[in-house]
Amino acid sequence: MKTKAEMQDCPVATTVALIGNKWKLLIIRNLLGRPWRFNELHKNLESISQKVLTDSLRQMEADGIITRTVYPEVPPRVEYALSELGESMRPILDSMQEWGNRYKERQNE
Repeated sequence: MKTKAEMQDCPVATTVALIGNKWKLLIIRNLLGRPWRFNELHKNLESISQKVLTDSLRQMEADGIITRTVYPEVPPRVEYALSELGESMRPILDSMQEWGNRYKERQNE
């Protein structure tokens, strides 16, 4: 994670630095619907390793994109959800989905 001072001046580069890898985008996509538990995410994102998922969630939590809630139960239950900042990315993901659908339609013509 870069500090604010280390981030590039370009806002697109800043966005890419925060969410620009495949796994983070797919995690955000899932969290747009509802909070998820770690094992649910791990099963849904079939080829992600446990380490990459853990690292991605930690980075996104540190960047303020997601929240991590630990429930005092036995066994402990942990849920990940989008923060207000993460929720503000909804239009970005919606646009990506729309573009992807149009692209796939063109390829099938």
